[in-house]
Amino acid sequence: NADAIIARDDVELSREVIELAEHLRVIGRVGAGLNGIDIDAATERDIIVTHTPGVTAVAAAEHAMLLMLALSRKLPVVHNAMRSGWWLLDRAQQVGTQLYGKTLGLVGFGRVARGVAVRALAFGMDVLAYDPYINDDLGSELRGVTMVGMRELLARSDYISIHVPITEETEGMFNAERIAESKRGARLINTSAGKIWDEQAVADALKSGHLAGAAVDVYFQEPPYNSPLLGLENVVHTPHIGDNTLEATQDLSIQIVQQVLDALRGDDYRNVVNLPLVTGMRFEELRPFLILGERMGRLQHALARSPIRRVAVETRGDEMDGLVKPVTVAILRGVLAPVMSQAVSYINAPVLADERGIQVTQTKGLRAANYQNLLSCEVTWEDGTQIIISGTLLDHREPHIVQIDQYPINFVPAGRLLIMGSYDQPGVIGKIGTLLAEHQVNIASWYTGRAAPGGNTLTVLSLDDAIQDTVIEQLRGLAFVRHAVQVEL
Repeated sequence: NADAIIARDDVELSREVIELAEHLRVIGRVGAGLNGIDIDAATERDIIVTHTPGVTAVAAAEHAMLLMLALSRKLPVVHNAMRSGWWLLDRAQQVGTQLYGKTLGLVGFGRVARGVAVRALAFGMDVLAYDPYINDDLGSELRGVTMVGMRELLARSDYISIHVPITEETEGMFNAERIAESKRGARLINTSAGKIWDEQAVADALKSGHLAGAAVDVYFQEPPYNSPLLGLENVVHTPHIGDNTLEATQDLSIQIVQQVLDALRGDDYRNVVNLPLVTGMRFEELRPFLILGERMGRLQHALARSPIRRVAVETRGDEMDGLVKPVTVAILRGVLAPVMSQAVSYINAPVLADERGIQVTQTKGLRAANYQNLLSCEVTWEDGTQIIISGTLLDHREPHIVQIDQYPINFVPAGRLLIMGSYDQPGVIGKIGTLLAEHQVNIASWYTGRAAPGGNTLTVLSLDDAIQDTVIEQLRGLAFVRHAVQVEL
């Protein structure tokens, strides 16, 4: 009989549960995460799903500063000495460092990182930030914050604080090689996600002296029974409590109740991650167009070799009439979802794109394939490169990609795909097939488009199994291969 459900992330709201709630109109999730909620099932039932992202940003930013200070002044060491009855041990062992005048590097520049930046600037620190998905102008809004590349940040920073979501791109990003690029004697703070770094690599760098210290609130496995960071004197530990304050808990509770009540009354819809977008059109009719748009956006992300700065969308044909807004949002969702930890929805995708400095436009006259009903998306990379992808629906249901840049092609954007640019010359198919066969990778289908005979070609292979990274590198090393990327849709 429930009209609304408010739940934390330990409550799973599966399709089966949602179908039992015949009167359900709103689902409210306490916190930013949406794991355990079947959003598709809710959307099909026109049930609004709302959450509370960013409410705990102040608590998380303060905790990062707490860890930085505790690390600098060796707080656990001196605290434990006092508890053991020692007023002074060896002052040389207890000497700390000041934050004033030091350089802080923020990896990621979302809400929490910006809160850390404001507080670090008040301590007199120089603040650098790296985030390829944030417009540099956003960094300049905080006077004193300089947006830089990752290598420059690592080389210059005395303190490095990690604030990126866990995604395919960021998992394990702080490995031994990246840590070795950091300034000797730097201190590393992780309040983001345990899988962002290689704990053993961090421990090795601490033991060798390359890192002077580390502060940890999140762990690869929680509880961290076997973490190599446990027991090291130059590590400060907290048990994943970055957002655990009385104020944050109260704010979360009050905000989600207000959001749910406003949605039930029809007064306002805040932080909603799903809503039907076309009046008079059932979701089941709209879904194939959204899937086509999302997968085009995902392909654009996979092909991009520098950050995407502009997205231009064109629709053609009666079937696409009136759909430019939802398909544009779907494309943005596909572009952004691989690099975001929070859910990228049909509601927040435009806002997230704007925050990252991505210009979004509707356009006409793209050099697109000649199909009666067509969705085309042209993106512009930061280096000025432009790539167009066009797609259509077969029998109003099955998405097909019919063009990538100047190459005519026709394939279903689903499953494991290898997208490869090569030179149009004899023997390419045989050599690629042999290489994949040697590594037990079966090719389900092969599609090739070429701009002109003897020129360049673009090939899309549908695969039964994922290709190991080492095999991808072998492919890229072949003389006739211009580029190769693997993507799963």
